[in-house]
Amino acid sequence: MRWIREIFGVEKPIIAMCHLRALPGDPGYDASKGLDYLLTKARADLRALQSGGVDAVLFSNEYSTPYLLQVEPITHVTMARIIGELLCELTVPYGVNVLWDPKATIELAVATGAAFVREIFTGVYASDFGLWNTHSGETVRLRNRLGGERIKLFYNIVPEAAVYLGNRDLASIARSTVFNTQPDALCVSGLIAGAETNVASLRTVKEAVGETVVFANTGVRAANVAEQLAVADGAIVGTTFKVDGYIWSDVDPKRVAEFMQAARAR
Repeated sequence: MRWIREIFGVEKPIIAMCHLRALPGDPGYDASKGLDYLLTKARADLRALQSGGVDAVLFSNEYSTPYLLQVEPITHVTMARIIGELLCELTVPYGVNVLWDPKATIELAVATGAAFVREIFTGVYASDFGLWNTHSGETVRLRNRLGGERIKLFYNIVPEAAVYLGNRDLASIARSTVFNTQPDALCVSGLIAGAETNVASLRTVKEAVGETVVFANTGVRAANVAEQLAVADGAIVGTTFKVDGYIWSDVDPKRVAEFMQAARAR
């Protein structure tokens, strides 16, 4: 797991979500405010996260609800515009996640120079978005064809709002995913964004995959970060950094600093 320290500079990184507001084409997009508003909000959140001491940021189109499994081009084009505007302010490693389109995520990562991506790369699921199928081999070949071999792939094997089709236990899914697709990391989630990741599930996955990196993907808070990181190799954190711990609020610098203090003191 040497690559974790090489990229993030720590043994167990805290990767903070930078949630982009609704983009052009999204139902929630406010054309009267335009792209300047989106950029202003993203910049404010990024500054709050970095000033609080997070180890990395992960840009996502969190406000693009209801999500598409194949996004319209304007989605990742606009994300590239916003991230490009912020590159000069980034002081930590960064990744991208286009919800929920693996190929668009890879394209965005290559275009913006992202070090890592998080996505649903493998498996077939019954979800709130309908039947959710994936083609990991095609996605990895796209990454390599575009010259993105260095981009680390974080596979979410417990997707939010979805259930794996087929009668397979979590340990088997984890082991076969690692064997068949060679992910750089696995992400284990709760039911929805902000829902606590089950520690027993984290432990099951970690014990099943040995040296493969495992991230707690949702619901990590100051009160449980020590317990989560006792098992996981890092955490991806979004909701707890927001004002009042509400996912659709702005990032609260005080909450970020308090969380990072707890994470460092574990």
